[in-house]
Amino acid sequence: MKLLNIIRIIAVLFIIFVATLLLLDRWVSAQTKNQIYHDPAKLPAYNVGLVLGTSKYIAKTLNPYYTYRMSAAIDLYKKHKVDVFLVSGDNAHRSYNEPRTMKRDLLKAGVAKDEIVLDYAGFRTLDSVVRAKEVFDANRFVIITQQFHCERALFIADHYNINATCLAVKEPSRGMATFKIRVREVFARVKAMIDLFVLHVQPKFLGPKEPIIDHLIKAPLKQSPVPATEKMPIESPEKALIPSSSSLTTNSIL
Repeated sequence: MKLLNIIRIIAVLFIIFVATLLLLDRWVSAQTKNQIYHDPAKLPAYNVGLVLGTSKYIAKTLNPYYTYRMSAAIDLYKKHKVDVFLVSGDNAHRSYNEPRTMKRDLLKAGVAKDEIVLDYAGFRTLDSVVRAKEVFDANRFVIITQQFHCERALFIADHYNINATCLAVKEPSRGMATFKIRVREVFARVKAMIDLFVLHVQPKFLGPKEPIIDHLIKAPLKQSPVPATEKMPIESPEKALIPSSSSLTTNSIL
């Protein structure tokens, strides 16, 4: 009888634990839903676009989360929605450098070198978002990532009174790997709340100001103005080969 009571108590506690996680997860989504755009055409123009890093390859296979983020960033650039990119990610070692990889792909797509700024200390979402304001002096910018990541990034931005919105880019088709990533995100949100409200965690590295707007102003003029009677041709973004979600793992996605 005692064993049965213990099992019942454990079951009740487990249900309460899971319900609390889900409520916190939904709260983050509700708090940020009005700051998320899905249609690039409806997105206001921004001086700065913050691209959150992730690994380009997973087990020698293209990571669709990376590909979709980069494709969306290039599309915004061609539509004149973003003037300069702040690419932020991990720089763990010489063979793994997220900002450098993103810069290389943006250059290949035609983005001017002077319109790409690298943040090598974006070890976590919190670091990337807070450093955008505290180091690069950007207090109004659009974040470019998937919706579930948008919600957590914007939740952090709101806590620090940063004026940010987010373009929710395409996600891989649903599958077991996608489900695992979504479960991981629930725990990432709880950790973010603990970092913000309990531990008051700050970015690992801050450092002196490097205003990104000054960088933009000093950039050389790329081309002569186009007369009002002429129209610029609109190029469709290149489509990258996207692997199926079944080839993904939960490691190195975010």
